[in-house]
Amino acid sequence: MKTPHEVLKKYWNYDSFRPLQEEIVNSVLNGQDTIALLPTGGGKSVCFQVPGICLGKLTLVISPLIALMRDQVEQLNLRGISAGMIASSMHNDEISKILEKAIKQDILFLYVSPERLASQSFISIIHSLKIGLIAIDEAHCISQWGYDFRPSYLKISQIREILTEVPLIALTATATDTVIEDISEKLQLKNENRFRKSFLRSNLAYIVRHTQDKHGQLLRILQRINGSSVVYVRNRKRCKDISDFLIKNGISSSYYHAGLDGATRELRQKNWITNHTRVIVCTNAFGMGIDKPDVRTVIHMDMPESPEAYFQEAGRAGRDEKSAWAVLLSDPADEDEAVERFSHQWPGFDTVKAIYNWLGNFLQLPVGAGEEQSYPFQITEFVKRYKIHPVECINALKFIETQDLLSFQENTFSPSRLIVKASRDEIYDFELRKPGFEPLIKAILRSYGGAFNDFVAIRENDLAQRLSIPVSEVNKGLIKLHQLELIHYYPSNNNPRIYYTEGRHHPDRLPLSMKEWEKRKENAHVRFVAILNYLKEESVCRSAKLVEYFGERNIPPCGICDICVKNAGVNNTDNMEQKRIFDLRVILDKRVLSLDEIVSEAKGNPESLLSTLKYLIDYGSVTENKEGKFQWKMN
Repeated sequence: MKTPHEVLKKYWNYDSFRPLQEEIVNSVLNGQDTIALLPTGGGKSVCFQVPGICLGKLTLVISPLIALMRDQVEQLNLRGISAGMIASSMHNDEISKILEKAIKQDILFLYVSPERLASQSFISIIHSLKIGLIAIDEAHCISQWGYDFRPSYLKISQIREILTEVPLIALTATATDTVIEDISEKLQLKNENRFRKSFLRSNLAYIVRHTQDKHGQLLRILQRINGSSVVYVRNRKRCKDISDFLIKNGISSSYYHAGLDGATRELRQKNWITNHTRVIVCTNAFGMGIDKPDVRTVIHMDMPESPEAYFQEAGRAGRDEKSAWAVLLSDPADEDEAVERFSHQWPGFDTVKAIYNWLGNFLQLPVGAGEEQSYPFQITEFVKRYKIHPVECINALKFIETQDLLSFQENTFSPSRLIVKASRDEIYDFELRKPGFEPLIKAILRSYGGAFNDFVAIRENDLAQRLSIPVSEVNKGLIKLHQLELIHYYPSNNNPRIYYTEGRHHPDRLPLSMKEWEKRKENAHVRFVAILNYLKEESVCRSAKLVEYFGERNIPPCGICDICVKNAGVNNTDNMEQKRIFDLRVILDKRVLSLDEIVSEAKGNPESLLSTLKYLIDYGSVTENKEGKFQWKMN
């Protein structure tokens, strides 16, 4: 068996693990059940991928997000590590192909959605899989006290009863103490090892700006702080509006939301990751599974839904451990809008039951039908037809999901893919009989050599360019080849989907609990109040307040958030003073400079700059060494 360090070096080219990673990996390799709490960007995936490779058996990974599964599978395959996934948006022959590879041990990692665990056909095949490790990603979803509870996660206990000797690792970046205890109980962990890395991010400055000019404030922040940025907004329309505003003011920007087609989203994400685009303006549909280390600012234009959501989204800044900023912009109307939005999120219980019934009618699904079936869902048409608020609809569906009746999958883009079913001789014979198809067939085989053995993702645009024909002609040709059973071809899909865990229930016998609805509303209100208090905080260090929510106590002030700077005596309303602090933070990040070098790099009045520097030295944010050089101190 390869050692963890050998695996880390070979596949990730890292010489050493991050803090706690090695201890977590060794716990898994020692056969211990393990809970790992690592903040966003803390390297959770390495904690189960490295031991999975060391064990040399199949690792079963349970993850709630299709986009996250797809990203991790692609990353593993790019590293030369065989991996596959099963999602509800896939066709039966694709699923069969993946399971066949898993049974033959042709893959080391099999990612599945939690809904798959409710399938008796999948449970029955578990015995045929030589599983060495079970990894539960986003493990807070198993807890009814978690902010994203998924009852399908409770099915994991069935897997544990079958695989009694297989170690399990549960990973999360957002869990309170209550949630951690619930995770342990629900997963039936015994004498588990728990590893918890502090949620403190010493390089990340949390800042709240109260302003009546959010656009102007956003522009000033991006003009002061260079580098890659994510700007989160509440709705899709504002994505484009704000992106256009930034472009108009000379800042490279694009926008991203779930309503864009998959190819556009993929291109815009790639351009941002490769720094061809500096700023991505997006809804919360963006970010899961994206590991871009050099994000300097994450800016929220609206109040987040909960501390968990904010901590996860803000935590995408500064993963390279260099100075970064998480800025939340607020205006006087935000609180009223948030209260109104909360009321839409929790409509009357009768509305919830009606939405379930309307959904069955909309999908033309008879009572009793639909179990373990997935359906495309045109949500815009649905809310228009039944005259309901989109937020009410989405949150009602999410509650129904917690009752394990269905799964609502908002972002399920899957690329076009195909597999060649015919043999080479059959294809040659077909080309002789149908010479008009020969160019397309040859283009497929030349572009996607692995298509004889497995499903491959394809781009119809690339084939059209190669053949110098319209994309519509490529689509027609692929559909025809599918109908003739030479290939299996599935076009890209960008619609949300509804997956029925159980067959459709009769409206008079709908097993939805009003008591559970009220309990979840109460829990959501607690989180709502917590993020509202964070927004209105005026005296306690923002970093300390955030991590205290997750159970950490007696946290010293970070020294770099807006509250700490104000408490140090700096006038928080003095924009020039704040700008000098920002400038010094950027200049002295990971560098040791002399006074002359600082003055040379910084802009503005040298006397004011030196006054600010002295202030930061007195407070302890900047240190001076024996040679008279200065450095920003990481608290």
